[in-house]
Amino acid sequence: MGDGFPFLDIIFFAMVAAFLILRLRSVLGKRTGNERPRQDPFQPRPEQDADDSDNVVSLPKRDGVRPEGMTAAPGSLAAALTQVKIADPSFDEKYFASGAQAAFEMIVDAFARGDKDALRPLLDDDVYDRFTAAIDQRVARGETLETTLVEIKAADITEAEMKGSQSHITVEFVTEQINVTRDADGKPIEGDPEDGETIVDIWTFARDTRSDDPNWLLVATRTPT
Repeated sequence: MGDGFPFLDIIFFAMVAAFLILRLRSVLGKRTGNERPRQDPFQPRPEQDADDSDNVVSLPKRDGVRPEGMTAAPGSLAAALTQVKIADPSFDEKYFASGAQAAFEMIVDAFARGDKDALRPLLDDDVYDRFTAAIDQRVARGETLETTLVEIKAADITEAEMKGSQSHITVEFVTEQINVTRDADGKPIEGDPEDGETIVDIWTFARDTRSDDPNWLLVATRTPT
């Protein structure tokens, strides 16, 4: 009889462990293969109606079918965006444009402050190297840059292209900014702190549609010729 109590203890603890496992599964759920991927920071989540707050809508599968309602002339921007949507059905140009504006503000602000850490996750290697080189040159001269983004007047998608599995989206930003460069003594040497100017920037973002990483990176910048 004395040997029976340890055996009963083992059975008791096994039953407790099984109960805890069942509770955890009920709370965490099981993977079904239909889980939603992490949201792309360039695609803010659309607002849900209050009555639908508990509903989960699965994204369409990548079956290579033209998205419903997309009929566009070959070579047009709409046709190019259709190809992007075929490769990545979660892509929505409206939410992308909104997210691109947020990225634009963060990048412009981080560049002015010389914050390389903030720039790193937003830029590809080549653009990052160019931005940080400009920051280093500014620091070496003892200069500082003050940028005030007064208004984003427009952020329009102007180009789209699939390069293999890489989707490239180009956005034209029209902004009003106040940019002032000061020397080591704090005196303005370029720009007017009281006068804003309209600036047009053309930025291209890219993402590998086959990657689980949802992040878009800035891969090219230019100004209108």
